[in-house]
Amino acid sequence: MRAKKKSSSDAITTVAARRNFSDLINRVAYGKDRVVLTRRNRPLAAVVPIEDIALLEEIEDREDLKAARAELREVKRKGTIPLDEVFKEFNFKR
Repeated sequence: MRAKKKSSSDAITTVAARRNFSDLINRVAYGKDRVVLTRRNRPLAAVVPIEDIALLEEIEDREDLKAARAELREVKRKGTIPLDEVFKEFNFKR
């Protein structure tokens, strides 16, 4: 079971993050906080728990697989283009 996460992110400036880097890392790693780093009141980057990254990568992998399967269905339906035709269309030489 995954740990409960906060629904919102805290925001701090990059200067404050640099000044309190150890505390920031501990909040994220152990408290499972998500922290948005800002510069001039604009979001710049985020520091998130490693579990969030693993989840994002899993979602990306699923989406990539779904797209690949859709492309394979398209190839079965329409066929492929010979490589020589692609080279000719883009003026490539072998």
